[in-house]
Amino acid sequence: MDATAAIDAPARSKAGTVLVIACGMIAREVLAVRQRLGFDHLELTCLPADYHFHPDRIAPAMDEAIARAKEEGYGSIFVGYADCGTGGLLDRVCEKHSVERIAGPHCFAFYQGLSAFDRIGDDDMTSFYVTDFLCRQFDAFFVRPLGLDRHPELIADFFGNYEKLVYLAQTEDPELEKVAIRAAAMLGLAYEKRATGYGDLVPALAALR
Repeated sequence: MDATAAIDAPARSKAGTVLVIACGMIAREVLAVRQRLGFDHLELTCLPADYHFHPDRIAPAMDEAIARAKEEGYGSIFVGYADCGTGGLLDRVCEKHSVERIAGPHCFAFYQGLSAFDRIGDDDMTSFYVTDFLCRQFDAFFVRPLGLDRHPELIADFFGNYEKLVYLAQTEDPELEKVAIRAAAMLGLAYEKRATGYGDLVPALAALR
């Protein structure tokens, strides 16, 4: 094989591959849907899950990730984020690179389905959402960073305006639901579970044929 062929080989090998660049909070779910669809041509890479708390970092990091993926020769790229608090900045990155993203304002909306979310949006204004990921990481994402284990009196400051905790369940996992129930009790909120499954994530990825 000559030098030119060796250099071009990686790009050709990825030409038929769809790369999903997703939020780390939905990595497990993207992989589950990929398996359900039998999409061997779909690959996944993720930006850090804690960008959930730093939406200003999402757009610039995505810009770099897409540029890098194009250099690596991926034939198609899909953004595994909703707007996620970027205030339209992520859409500008998508437009710049001519790629698409998951529709919706955030994962809590697309898990429920955008039409369903639109119907209940006003009623959920005082709801605190958790997902399977956030149940798995409740201590790491909320309790320890907010100091609630050391200063439980801060619960009222952080969660005093919420009325209920809504667990958007992607899977039926009794252990995760126990976490959600305990979290609601800890925060002094009413509890509701909605078995959403993967919601609009399924058709969004199914379109990546």
